Amino acid sequence: MSEATVSDRLIERLNTWGITRLFGYSGDGINPVLGALRRSDTGITFIQSRHEENSAFMAVAHSKYGLGQYGAQGEDTGSKSVDLGVMLSTQGPGAVHLLNGLYDAKLDGIPVLAIVGQQNTTALGSGYQQEINLEAMFKDVAVYCEEVVSAEQLQPVIDRAIRSALASSQPAVVILPHDVQQLPAADPQTEHAQIPTAPLWQAPLVVAQDTALDEATKLLDRAERIVMLVGQGARTATAQVHQLAEQLGAGIVTSLLGKPYVDESAALSAGVMGHLGTSASAALLNSCDLLLIVGSNDPWTEFYPPKNQAKAIQIDVNAQRPGNRYPVDVALVGDARLTLEALAQRVSPDATHRAPWRERVEQTVQDWHELAEQRAMVPAHSVNPERMIRELSGLLPSDAQVAVDVGSCVYWYARQLRLPPGVPAHLCSTLASMGAGVPYGLAAKLRHPDRPVIVLAGDGAMQMSGNAELVTLSEQWHQWSDPRFVVCILNNQDLAEVSWEQRETEGEPRFAASQDLPGFPYAEYAEMLGMRSQVVCFAGDISKAWKEALSADRPTILEVRTDRDIPLIPPYPQGVAAVDSMRKALSQEGPNATHALELLKTYADLEAKLFGTS
Repeated sequence: MSEATVSDRLIERLNTWGITRLFGYSGDGINPVLGALRRSDTGITFIQSRHEENSAFMAVAHSKYGLGQYGAQGEDTGSKSVDLGVMLSTQGPGAVHLLNGLYDAKLDGIPVLAIVGQQNTTALGSGYQQEINLEAMFKDVAVYCEEVVSAEQLQPVIDRAIRSALASSQPAVVILPHDVQQLPAADPQTEHAQIPTAPLWQAPLVVAQDTALDEATKLLDRAERIVMLVGQGARTATAQVHQLAEQLGAGIVTSLLGKPYVDESAALSAGVMGHLGTSASAALLNSCDLLLIVGSNDPWTEFYPPKNQAKAIQIDVNAQRPGNRYPVDVALVGDARLTLEALAQRVSPDATHRAPWRERVEQTVQDWHELAEQRAMVPAHSVNPERMIRELSGLLPSDAQVAVDVGSCVYWYARQLRLPPGVPAHLCSTLASMGAGVPYGLAAKLRHPDRPVIVLAGDGAMQMSGNAELVTLSEQWHQWSDPRFVVCILNNQDLAEVSWEQRETEGEPRFAASQDLPGFPYAEYAEMLGMRSQVVCFAGDISKAWKEALSADRPTILEVRTDRDIPLIPPYPQGVAAVDSMRKALSQEGPNATHALELLKTYADLEAKLFGTS
């Protein structure tokens, strides 16, 4: 048996930490690691994507769909088997391609590890082929970045990288020069300048201070119109969120990342906030006198309560976040679940002074549900995309996993899809990079091959990278115990979100040269790859298409011919100015804009009828 190398030790250490998959693409700079993986009996698998950027998205999604096992927000997970997402690439262009996924992890607060090859140490600094200063390149995105230059250094660097990623919920990067990967393995000893480490991780249990809890309780007891803004930091506190909301008669709104962690069927749940959010969320945020932020760092600051209107309390396990988006009066630095439980024990049981607000919240939520249904039923050319997503709500399996790409489909997901309790849904949220939907769905399915996956994507995202990863899907699905994997492509041959942004924020008519998308035979392509497909052109076919796709014996591509002119109106009152700007821009587009103007008027009238005076 040949002598173990640094690359062999790397695979062993990753296995000790509980890593199960490496997402990547081969190249000469990382070949020794791939050789070690081939030789190993650890069971770690290599998942080859069609592009390193998609490998990075898969690694991020692997961590996102595993949220809860890393000890975030005080969960007791033990000290091993963290199985965070790990991406692998060669040097030069391969390393550059990882950046988009790493920034996705950084901005959404997700722990991941990137292992990146590098040219031989003897060539560094010479401008050698594919030589890039990787430490400089990764400096902004990585909480920890280190180049391994000796065999004894490998073990402590891997341990520190993984612990740093987990402790900060951020990406970490380890750079391995090619010649170092080939060195004979050597573990660090207890002697000068050698530092043996342990592969252990235990999340801290952060508890809010009693004095801060008392201050917060006083504000809550005095407030008459309370809204809770719930983010992904409340992912282990769904029951506590709803319990406190019931006690306080508070409306619940969520960030986009927080949507899966709230029961949107509840009478006090007003849905997602922000430009792509619900009218109910905007109405309540615009009227509250106290905002309780729970585990959210949502950037849509123009949809927070107007300055000086509301007092604010913020709960977050990260002491850097309170006050980051809105001026708060009390910061509760602690685990969301424990902090909400502590507040529930402290607040006064007498909420009679908030009875009128509770009634208003419930009526506002009912009005939103009515508006959402009316929007979905607006007649459109081919299919109204809102209706396509809305009809999924009643058919979504209770064990499903949902992945959402970036574009107008996010609006319809935020406004129309009601997730059953416990169904995870993830997307590249804060970075908002197109093309991540299918890679996310693949990572979800690889984590739980016995659960169905639904990917929601636009044609722009599919043409950017989704089509390529359908090839990966065609190679992987035969291994799954449950073959159901549905990719719903909203095909309107337009970069619709940007088209409406041009009209709204720039007052510019749609620029066809930048917005038109070429036609692509998605259904035929899927069939060619051995998958099932269906083209949906009429609203009456939606329910049947979803049912057949969700019971199929193989992955299904639903190519939905949707109307590009369905407007993306932000909630009122902010939406009033947006509609005016859209209308003026459309008036410059000539006869081709007639249908869009009619739809804009229909949508604006529906919004104004229920929320125009909110």
